[in-house]
Amino acid sequence: MAAGLTYVDQPEQVRLALSPLRRRLLGLLREPASATRLAGELDLPRQRVNYHLRALERAGLVELVEERQRRGCVERILRTRPGTFVVDPTMMIADERTQARDQFAAEHLVDVAAATVRDVARMQAGAAAEGKRLLTFTVEAEVKFGQPHDVHAFTDALAEAVRQVVARFDSPDGRPYRMVVAGHPAPADMGDNQ
Repeated sequence: MAAGLTYVDQPEQVRLALSPLRRRLLGLLREPASATRLAGELDLPRQRVNYHLRALERAGLVELVEERQRRGCVERILRTRPGTFVVDPTMMIADERTQARDQFAAEHLVDVAAATVRDVARMQAGAAAEGKRLLTFTVEAEVKFGQPHDVHAFTDALAEAVRQVVARFDSPDGRPYRMVVAGHPAPADMGDNQ
């Protein structure tokens, strides 16, 4: 099974991971290591490294791999939690916005995208914890509009096409899926890669 995601949805987890030393430790711990080894690599006192490792471990960002007896002491081998860290983007929103759902508003697109990241990351983390795979799909395309008003006509046509496909496959007793179709201008550097 793939390494999956480590879903980060607590402000304290993000705060702990942001310091330069802790970011460096998270990077080095992609390979399991002890505080002693890391202290040697970073040229820092072992106690200081151990302090930061304990904080990262309490936050759930690193995990214990094994404990070894070494010179009368127990050496703890840690690693960064497998997979990619995904920070809940809605965590940064100070209040619940109750804005109109304007399908052409950039703010609405950002809110929907943030909720999608949050929901999929949570479900992926849960599926990985159960040793399962989360079944998702993604459809991507690029379209070049000749005129600005073509965006509205395209959106109407796409919405009708999606409505027809949904009507064909929708089953009252089936498992519900949320589908999000979004469009935004392509970043300027995307055209350079084509």
